[in-house]
Amino acid sequence: MTTARIDARFASLKAEGRAGFVAYVMAGDPTRDQALEILRGLPAAGADIIELGFPFSDPMAEGPPIQRAALRGLKAGLTLKGTLDLARAFRDGDADTPLILMGYLNPIESYGHEAFARDAAAAGVDGVIVVDCPPEEADPLTDALDAAEVSLIRLATPTSDDARLELIARRTSGFVYYVSVAGVTGVKEAQSASVAPAVERVRKASGLPVAVGFGVKTPERAAEIARVADAVVAGSVLVDEVAAALEAGTSPVTAVLARVQALGDAVRGARVTETV
Repeated sequence: MTTARIDARFASLKAEGRAGFVAYVMAGDPTRDQALEILRGLPAAGADIIELGFPFSDPMAEGPPIQRAALRGLKAGLTLKGTLDLARAFRDGDADTPLILMGYLNPIESYGHEAFARDAAAAGVDGVIVVDCPPEEADPLTDALDAAEVSLIRLATPTSDDARLELIARRTSGFVYYVSVAGVTGVKEAQSASVAPAVERVRKASGLPVAVGFGVKTPERAAEIARVADAVVAGSVLVDEVAAALEAGTSPVTAVLARVQALGDAVRGARVTETV
């Protein structure tokens, strides 16, 4: 299995002595063309890694902001195939930024494991996070992704004990996504005091970098988490920018990229500030 782009990015971040910033956006939100414009602008705005959500009608781990973003994406006609087409269009202009798909198992089951893995690899996707696919049931999907050289990136949570972490770490590559709060996205805020020891546990169990998400809303919070994690993920705060721009009649693209810039700058400067 190769995780070349993901591994290269984390190696570069380690060499720079900083955490990475992972930006989550929803495919098709608010339209296919605007979503592509946002995607293409993310690296220059400060995203080291991109998570691209594929719309689904029942996103059980999501709070209201991403639920609404999924509905906007569905309204725009972004199926899983359409999401892969969007990924391919992004990859045509960017050979280096790791691109991770994030979503739910039902659309992948409908698509077919082997067909999905093959088409994801062809579109330039580096990894997949499937929120509702537990390790006990993941082997068929993992086999297909391994054959296509696409990483399966698993979630760890505050309730994952040592035995569970060992299971989560099996057949995981690229990095582990640590869910910093119990509950859904966009509701609670992550706390660095509780995140730091959890990140160490996950690193020890997996031997992989750890990205922390579910609860990062402000530059200040992003900087706090960046001091203890290998990467910081923000999603709800970005899709909220889309909603606010639509309501105000302004550009969602400009709004999202400005927020990414602020969060990315905070992550980049976090450890510099710590050592001054």
